[in-house]
Amino acid sequence: MSVAGPTLTSVSTSFPAGPDAVERADPDLLGPELDNLVQFLDYHRQTFVRKCAGLDEEQLKRRAAPPSTLSLLGLARHLSDVERHWFVLSLDGRDLPDRYSSGDDPDGDFDDLDSIPVAEVWANYRAEVTESRRILATFSSPDDRVRGTGRRGNRTVRWVLLHLIEEYARHNGHADLLREAIDGETGE
Repeated sequence: MSVAGPTLTSVSTSFPAGPDAVERADPDLLGPELDNLVQFLDYHRQTFVRKCAGLDEEQLKRRAAPPSTLSLLGLARHLSDVERHWFVLSLDGRDLPDRYSSGDDPDGDFDDLDSIPVAEVWANYRAEVTESRRILATFSSPDDRVRGTGRRGNRTVRWVLLHLIEEYARHNGHADLLREAIDGETGE
């Protein structure tokens, strides 16, 4: 199974000039289920990076859809925590704290944007995606079962990947609206 995306892990901390500079690989039309699920997740990861490409620090922090506190940087922080939770905790069984939110500050990923430099946020995001890919490569089937956490019981690797695809797709919709409000950029 191929789990490495060609561009996401190599995106530098300063993004290219425009979103079209971040390549995105279309998922295969035919292929094994696990490969297709991973490819769709990578597609959505790459889409998110494209939505952030070419923006400066102030633009990434801008809460462009009041009264919402969503920002592109907040979404990057949130998606780092999401990657960590579902791959490190749920699939790998290691109990690491979220990077940005906590029980005392459940919205820290969205709210405290000045706590960590933007370049470090992107480095953390890339590190979480890289670790997620490493963990996922240890599974051979979407039917592999993993232990449940929190209010949910045991689940399959398929369930985790489908959930992450849904999570990224939803947040890519948010990113679409934020990006358009920031600089008028639209498109995939």
